Amino acid sequence: SGAENMKTILVFVCIALSAGAEKDYSSFDSAASPETKSRFAMLDDVRILANGLLQLGHGLKDFVHKTKGQMNDIFQKLYIFDKSFYELSLQTSEIKEEEEQLRQTTARLQINNEEIKNLSQEMNSKIEDLIQNKIQLQEKVWGLEDKVTKLAIIQPSAQETKEISSLKAFVEEQDNHIKQLLKIVEDQHVQLDRQHNQIMELEDKLNHIELQELAENSFTEELTEPEAISFPVHNTTAVTNKSEGAAPDCTALYSSGVRSSGVYTIKPNGSEPFSVYCEMKFGSSWTVIQNRVDGSLDFNQTWDAYSNGFGDLNGEFWLGLNKSYSITKQGDYILRVELQDWKDNKRFVEYAFSLGGPETNYTLQLSRVSGSIPNALPEQTELRFSTPDRDVDVIFNFNCPENYLGGWWHSECEETNLNGKYVTPRSRGRLDRRKGLYWKPKKGRYYLLKSTKIMIHPTDLKSFD
Repeated sequence: SGAENMKTILVFVCIALSAGAEKDYSSFDSAASPETKSRFAMLDDVRILANGLLQLGHGLKDFVHKTKGQMNDIFQKLYIFDKSFYELSLQTSEIKEEEEQLRQTTARLQINNEEIKNLSQEMNSKIEDLIQNKIQLQEKVWGLEDKVTKLAIIQPSAQETKEISSLKAFVEEQDNHIKQLLKIVEDQHVQLDRQHNQIMELEDKLNHIELQELAENSFTEELTEPEAISFPVHNTTAVTNKSEGAAPDCTALYSSGVRSSGVYTIKPNGSEPFSVYCEMKFGSSWTVIQNRVDGSLDFNQTWDAYSNGFGDLNGEFWLGLNKSYSITKQGDYILRVELQDWKDNKRFVEYAFSLGGPETNYTLQLSRVSGSIPNALPEQTELRFSTPDRDVDVIFNFNCPENYLGGWWHSECEETNLNGKYVTPRSRGRLDRRKGLYWKPKKGRYYLLKSTKIMIHPTDLKSFD
């Protein structure tokens, strides 16, 4: 628009100059106009010209300002472009560094794979040699059997006796050679396992996932448990044994003469009758409130399910917080936790405890009495029961049941969780492992478990007389 204004002003000035010139020519030709009139006419032309130049200057000034603004916008866009290009260059450099690290890791993996291939070829070659030696040894043995058969018929000569001794020495030499080959094969297997583990670690770094073999998690302490712990796998069909009278718990049933483990009906004081599993051991009977043996039952249940109980009393089950509370409010009880890891090591721990009612969210307080495994539950602390759909204590804005699955008396979300997801030894990955069935002491590593059992037993038998 500035350029168009300038063009208009220039056209106007040219027209003014042309008009002035025509007036000059007309005054010159006629020579009839006075001199004063000619001066005034020239003065008017000059004023018109000056006015045109002034407008031209204003137009040029506006054009310069607009051009400067457009140049500033262009410079600002160039600055933003340079900054974006610089940031893109940094990101490109980081991507190149990560790509180089990935290439190096891949190169190490390829080297390890080549080593494994070489070891496998070497092992196969030695196995073939071993097979050939075995065939030769069998042929020698067959020949020896023939000669022994002949010796049973006739008395061997001195030469044959010498030959037998030579064959015996050869057999012993071959036997030693076979043992050496077997030892070499075993060493090769160990090296292959080591190489395989190294490759797994490199793959972990590539995928940013920490993998850990769950089967290696076992009880490290070699403590001797005073009593044998059994983890029976029961039939899936429940068989309820009815005893005469209303027993308040399994221990009372034992006192009345019951000696077989199984499902029985009890009636605690002030409660309706219900079925429980009674385990006869240690010269008494224990009331089982939780049993896990094979992962056949999903323990990721709701608050109502944990309150009322779920599962099969002859297999995996949770007795129920309401039923457990109705038993324990009759007197003082011992809580026994029996654990078995994936190497079939068995441990236990016993607590003196108190269990609150539903108004306290079944608060649990523990005091360790004995055991063969480090403690993993806080003592003298009120532990409130939580489930994924009802978390009564959210610590550091972290919902323990939602993230670790299963209802439990959580305190810091990490000590232990015997109602978590049942994870087999072949499961990998930190997330699955943390959702598994584990026992975690305050200072120590995770003990990954194969089976668990929680039982209660009264400490004062006179309360049932």
